[in-house]
Amino acid sequence: MSSRRPPTYELSLLDALEAESVHIFREVAATFARPVLLFSGGKDSAVMLHLAAKAFWPAPLPFPVLHIDTGHNFDEVIEFRDRTVAERGVRLLTASVQDDLDAGRAVEDHGPRATRNRLQTGTLLRAVTEGGFDAVFGGARRDEEKARAKERIFSLRDEFGQWDPKAQRPELWRLYNGRHRKGEHVRVFPLSNWTELDIWRYIRDEHVDLPSLYYAHRRPVIERDGMMLAHNRFLTLLPDETPREVLVRFRTVGDATCTGCVESAAATAAEVVAEVAASRVTERGATRADDRISDAGMEDRKREGYF
Repeated sequence: MSSRRPPTYELSLLDALEAESVHIFREVAATFARPVLLFSGGKDSAVMLHLAAKAFWPAPLPFPVLHIDTGHNFDEVIEFRDRTVAERGVRLLTASVQDDLDAGRAVEDHGPRATRNRLQTGTLLRAVTEGGFDAVFGGARRDEEKARAKERIFSLRDEFGQWDPKAQRPELWRLYNGRHRKGEHVRVFPLSNWTELDIWRYIRDEHVDLPSLYYAHRRPVIERDGMMLAHNRFLTLLPDETPREVLVRFRTVGDATCTGCVESAAATAAEVVAEVAASRVTERGATRADDRISDAGMEDRKREGYF
């Protein structure tokens, strides 16, 4: 008798997560008329775009990508966004917060702690309505924040773009309900079951390209409210703040006015994996000032239509 072990057909964790995400993309393409993928240029949206390309290869993506542009982006992120969509040959749509400010549909806060982050909600809902999109892919993950942990993978939004966490649909055996009325749309989260560590392991193994600020680099920063913020043209210094140069990297990317960085020498994806594996604080909890409004701040914003 042969001493060889019988073949096993178990998937690794990353292979299983990839397969689930690919299935979600294909399910949406088969179910909805006008999907769109939110693409900020951050690591999660970069992984999401990579997975979407795998789901439909060798055909092109059957939907465009959409960037909600606050006008307060890091230069490295905008450069990466434009380069990536050009290389992949996908159609990029942008919806600008500045357009809503100019039209009087939004009012900007002022002062050293002001941010346009909350204003993205109105711009997103306008873009969804104007584009007639019935499904919107987002890169949110359940491990990021407790309000996001409540979300289903298919998350219904009413005709006003609002979310009711008490009226979510069951998703047994990975069966997804995409039914919606005219004017409603569904937020879809293909990365919902991934963790930050899963994302970085996937980036390492798949060689997913990212903006350079995700890796260690020297940058002038200021310390504010227990965080290090990059000194940039969008940030107003307080009287007692003096920038100093530090070796840092970013764990997440949002507005340059509210996204913090962390001291780090991790210059490769493998080094970031080792660093994240030792971390006990989520990236949003550690580096996003806009999430520190209140304990229920994110859930309140999601009820209004935020990502």
